[in-house]
Amino acid sequence: MSDKNAHEYWKSNIRIVLSLLTVWFFISFVCGILLVDVLDSIRFGGFKLGFWIAQQGAIFVFVALIYVYIYLMDKLDDKYNLNRDADEAAGQARKESEDIR
Repeated sequence: MSDKNAHEYWKSNIRIVLSLLTVWFFISFVCGILLVDVLDSIRFGGFKLGFWIAQQGAIFVFVALIYVYIYLMDKLDDKYNLNRDADEAAGQARKESEDIR
């Protein structure tokens, strides 16, 4: 990968991470702490929404963000052809280990 592509890849990676951290911060801190009293006026599954977000919702969002990160990074890797490079390197290493035997 050229230096320009590596720099663009890194900038895109940081942009993805910062946007996902922003979502996580909003759900866990803003909704779970700052807006909890406002959200408690809404019921979700028999529980106050602010309480539910603080206890369960933030965890669910965090797990969902992990899957979103995986999806977005796979797309980014495909854009910069990193998966192909890794597959070629793995194939080369496999071939070299077979030659040694």
